[in-house]
Amino acid sequence: MVQTTIKNPILRGFNPDPNILRVEDTYYLAVSSFEWLPGIRVYTSKDLVNWEHETDILTDQVELQGNPQNGSIWAPQISYCDGLFYCIYTDVKSTRRPFKDCHNYLITAPSIHGPWQTPIYLNSSGFDPSLFHDNNGKKWLLNEIWDYRMITGNKSAGIVLQEYDAKKARLVGPVHKIFDGTPLAKTEAPHLYRHGDYYYLITAEGGTGKNHSVTVCRSKTLTGPYEVDPDYPMLTASDKPDSPLQCSGHGSIIQTSQGKWYMAYLTTRPLLGAAILGRETAIQEVVWTKEGWLRLASGKNAPELTTTIETAEPVTQKIQTDFSDNFSGKLKKEWNTLRILAEETWCDLQSRPGYLRLSAGESPQSLFDHHILAIRQKDFAFEAKTRVDFEPQTFNQMAGLLLYLNDTNYLYAYVTYEENKGKVLRFMRCENGECHISETAIPLTEATTCLKVSVNGPTGKFYYREDQKNNWLPLNEVQDLLFLAGGFTGNFVGIAVHDMDKKAGCFADFDFFDYHGNDSE
Repeated sequence: MVQTTIKNPILRGFNPDPNILRVEDTYYLAVSSFEWLPGIRVYTSKDLVNWEHETDILTDQVELQGNPQNGSIWAPQISYCDGLFYCIYTDVKSTRRPFKDCHNYLITAPSIHGPWQTPIYLNSSGFDPSLFHDNNGKKWLLNEIWDYRMITGNKSAGIVLQEYDAKKARLVGPVHKIFDGTPLAKTEAPHLYRHGDYYYLITAEGGTGKNHSVTVCRSKTLTGPYEVDPDYPMLTASDKPDSPLQCSGHGSIIQTSQGKWYMAYLTTRPLLGAAILGRETAIQEVVWTKEGWLRLASGKNAPELTTTIETAEPVTQKIQTDFSDNFSGKLKKEWNTLRILAEETWCDLQSRPGYLRLSAGESPQSLFDHHILAIRQKDFAFEAKTRVDFEPQTFNQMAGLLLYLNDTNYLYAYVTYEENKGKVLRFMRCENGECHISETAIPLTEATTCLKVSVNGPTGKFYYREDQKNNWLPLNEVQDLLFLAGGFTGNFVGIAVHDMDKKAGCFADFDFFDYHGNDSE
């Protein structure tokens, strides 16, 4: 065996709440997708070093239109038992305090690629559900429980457990409160494991921000009482302000076929204090002590930017973030859309071969029919380019290139129409819900317009040109981008079409989309 040195994070850009699973010789990582579809992105690896985007689980099983910002699909868990993959997730419909409307569902499939059955509704008492398959054949649902009576802002009140009857396809029997949490509070993300004589409960505590931590407790009986590791937290960056990895927590573990144990967890890489790439996925080796506790193999409780993985032969870590689509054939699977799927009714590759025709949806702030196609920002420095053929007839028709965190925080370079100028190029900045539209409206004379955004860490700038032989011209002044750091999700880069006169009242044809990361390794 060989010790292979790798760099964290292993999944860059918006890849939060990782849940890791091994089935035979394949490792799986499932991550939260929030309001982006298709939902629950799954990555696979054969060596824990290099990971590939394999599939996305949720397609037509969910209805997310109207769901709030930072809601929808939280903290998926995948497991495997008796020839079936189980996927369990939360659909968050409201986060307005003191309540939280969060519905937990279960789906199964014979393969990670499906077909996935119709979701089975489980409960709504809290988020971050997981399914534990006990050695005796019984299955148990765990989830954080939300108590609206608590006077604190975060009202996570511990972890509950209830039996799931697979034959009846529902929860049965009493609900057991198995863990109240520690003084770190905000206890969530439960994962239960059986090892030796104990059941081990791994939870996230301290909230998903700077105090995020992993806590381990154990019990010889399933329903407790659970004893907390006296040296908790097992992992945290809360007391390590100089660590390049922050907000580390939400862990889950696997054992390799060689007997090694590893934990995947979420982390951030703040840039001037802002996590513009969102919450990412990291991995470290863990070991069982002679006293029966789970600890980081480093002997410390710190997230590691550089770590080692045991592999059968020498492996070189390869992190490929570049992306390109020339819109010939099918859309590439890395694309995501907001709350609705990319259906042929508005995302058309047939009408003009070699182009993507997007018909217009609602405004950039819509929670229902926003016709945007976007990918995760995976690098602090990158360039993204596209070319659009668009003939707007009114000021309410827009098409172009966006940096998009959510419906209240985005930058938009767009082709539109002005009554006294005809077709023009404009720029919009929306920060915390306040939109500022540049007074500059650049007249356009050609059918197509090339748009580019160049990002270098905390700042970025948009450019344009009408003829591909000409030089790029600046559209706007350098923009501060730190407001595109959202905490829950990460920034996206995408193309979109909007029409506030009439839904599907116009369309734009996109020739290509290229994303090139410039981060040095």
